[in-house]
Amino acid sequence: MAKRVSVDKWLFCATLLLVVVGLAMVFSASAVMAQQKFGSPYTFLGKQAGWAALGVLAMLALMRVDYRWYNSKKFVYPAMAVTLALLVGVFLMHDSHHTHRWIRFGGFFTFQPSEIAKPVLAIYLAWFLSTRLGRIRDIRHTLWPALWPALMFLVLILKEPDLGTGLVVAAMTVAVLLLAGMEWKWVGGLAAIGAPVLAFMLTFYPWRLARILAWLHPDDTKQGAGFQTYQSLIAVGTGGWTGHGYMEGVQKLFYLPEPHTDFIFANIAEEWGLLGSVVLVALFVVLGFRGFRAVLLLRDPFARLLAFGITMTILIQAFFNMSVVVGLLPTKGITLPFISSGGTSLCIMLACVGILLNLTREVD
Repeated sequence: MAKRVSVDKWLFCATLLLVVVGLAMVFSASAVMAQQKFGSPYTFLGKQAGWAALGVLAMLALMRVDYRWYNSKKFVYPAMAVTLALLVGVFLMHDSHHTHRWIRFGGFFTFQPSEIAKPVLAIYLAWFLSTRLGRIRDIRHTLWPALWPALMFLVLILKEPDLGTGLVVAAMTVAVLLLAGMEWKWVGGLAAIGAPVLAFMLTFYPWRLARILAWLHPDDTKQGAGFQTYQSLIAVGTGGWTGHGYMEGVQKLFYLPEPHTDFIFANIAEEWGLLGSVVLVALFVVLGFRGFRAVLLLRDPFARLLAFGITMTILIQAFFNMSVVVGLLPTKGITLPFISSGGTSLCIMLACVGILLNLTREVD
């Protein structure tokens, strides 16, 4: 097997460019709001830059850690136990916006355990399934043991409630199982089981049902539940081909709520236009292409499944976020990887890319 001298430079550069774009757009989207709330336009940028620095350090470190270290019970079991404890621990914290998603340390540091659940679950699935690729049809000894940790994580994430992250976890799990050889009929079975649960999640919370109705009838709810989506579509629509220019967006000026987080892509579309948005999407395409290239070229089953799980997690989350911004999906709280303001998400995503970069050293 031929060893690479270095990691995948395309993947590395695409990731760094996404981080740089994210820092620039977090500042653009939050400067006025930060000035009004905190007296400084650099408040959110400073926090994001700090997390970006920490994430890049984690990426550089993990791209040098041999991926085989993760392929053992000594790593997988403690990682799963710690993640489970953190997911349970969020319910001991005071809620924010009627949710339990963050573990808070004083007033200066917060951590979102559901973010770390995604790579830990990808590692578990790769570890467990890599030695059972020929026995994926064995429900009792293969399929169920692979599914129950994912279901356990999913239940806790949905309980927070965080439907967006829950859907990312579920989609990534199914994708990895399919790569491992699961038949499509089981996808239908899982969908049949999950559909009533999803319907309950959508109807049990009135605010979530209101979002669905707002998505179906945006013009009738533009001053209510559909306000955020309506303002997002205005931002996207008025951007035109080339946009209004950096820092020249209007919707972020107290029209579009939280423009630096879940709806930052709307600000990008308004200021950079269609061309700038396509460039951003192209960076994710490059990242995905290089990730899938590694999946195809890797010979180690564990490495292949892990590379696929990480790549799919990033792409699924990016797809969900952008689809919400342009009105293809109902509103749900989910960040745009590497771009949106959010320290835990940025740091964990960069750490995931570090693992993926290490895997690229092993391709032929």
